Amino acid sequence: MAWAPDYLTVDEYKSDYKDIPDDADDARIAWAITTASRSVDDHCSQGVDRQFGTLDGPQDRLYTATWSSERCRWVVEVDDFYADVTVVAGGATITGSLALPLNAAKKGRPWEKLVLPRGTDLTGEEGEVIATTRWGWPAVPVPVKQATALQTNRLLARGDSPFGVAGSPDAGGEMRLLSRVDPDVAVSLQSYVRRGWWVA
Repeated sequence: MAWAPDYLTVDEYKSDYKDIPDDADDARIAWAITTASRSVDDHCSQGVDRQFGTLDGPQDRLYTATWSSERCRWVVEVDDFYADVTVVAGGATITGSLALPLNAAKKGRPWEKLVLPRGTDLTGEEGEVIATTRWGWPAVPVPVKQATALQTNRLLARGDSPFGVAGSPDAGGEMRLLSRVDPDVAVSLQSYVRRGWWVA
């Protein structure tokens, strides 16, 4: 899987969500799926980037540590990761870092932060911490796939509704297709939204 991939294939959308037997609209569906996937990412990234793909192998990434007066330790907010991580800070390899949330792996979710051990000698300069791991999620969560399908439906309906309104006002089913994600998408993704945080 790639970083920030499409969370559905065209075939999955056609067979599992819409029962579309032909390929006449495959290109339009593919565009909508890609756009919907990035809308899911944007919705889940409130202050901190989040996506649900994974890298094929380890990669070095630079981060900035923030001093936590509450913990009396350096804390590093990182991209989501689910594999062993190597941390180099202040020119030295750091052992004994704590990955948070503590029970993330048991719940099939990635870690989001690193708490460096006491005594780590840093200055807080930007990019001072180098973390190496396989970044991303172990698998695309089912609610993310469902949310992508729902948002794809909305985008395709928007293409058929040039004035941004779907349904019939006479039947009481009129719906304005706004730029934000579908309300059901927002509900599906509620537990996947990653918000920015501040160190005390």
